[in-house]
Amino acid sequence: MAAESRNAALVGDREIRGMRVFDAPRELVWKVWTEPEHIGEWWGPNGFTTTTHKMEVKADGIWRFVMHGPDGRDYQNKITFIEVVKPERLVYKHGGSGEKEDRGLEPVSFHVTVIFTAEGGKTRLDMRSVFPSAKARDYVVESYGAVEGMHQTLARLGEYLAKEVSS
Repeated sequence: MAAESRNAALVGDREIRGMRVFDAPRELVWKVWTEPEHIGEWWGPNGFTTTTHKMEVKADGIWRFVMHGPDGRDYQNKITFIEVVKPERLVYKHGGSGEKEDRGLEPVSFHVTVIFTAEGGKTRLDMRSVFPSAKARDYVVESYGAVEGMHQTLARLGEYLAKEVSS
C-alpha cells in the first residue's frame, strides 16, 4: 500500500482537511472506521492507543472514547453522529454539549465530514474538520498538533487496512 507524502493540510482559516486513497474496498474501510474492535487498533497519532467506552454509529449516536498518549496523558473525547450513510458518509460533532457527563472532555468542539468514495477496488477518504473560528482551529493545531495528528492517523489506518486486506 503506497503512502502519500502528506495527506492533511490547513484549508482557509477554520478547516483541517485530510485525504488518502487506500488499497482496500470501501466496505472494509467503513467497517474498520465504525466498529470499536477495529478503530481501537489504529485511531490516533503514532504512539496513541484508544479505549472505546460506547460507540453507536447512527444518527444521534454517541462514541465516547479515551485516547491514551505515549506520555501517559489521557484525552477524553466524545463524538455525536449527525448523519450516517453506510458506507458513504459520516458527519459528526466532536466535543461535548455542556452536559454534566461532558465534564473532563478536551476543550475542543468542531464538525467533521468523512466521505468514503469507491474507486475501483480502492477507497478515497476525504475528511474535513471545520471549526467555529480561526482561533479554535489554531488552538488544536498548536495545542494538539492536529495536522500532523490527522496525517499520522490516516497513515495508521492505511497500515491497519493493509494487514486486514492481506489476512
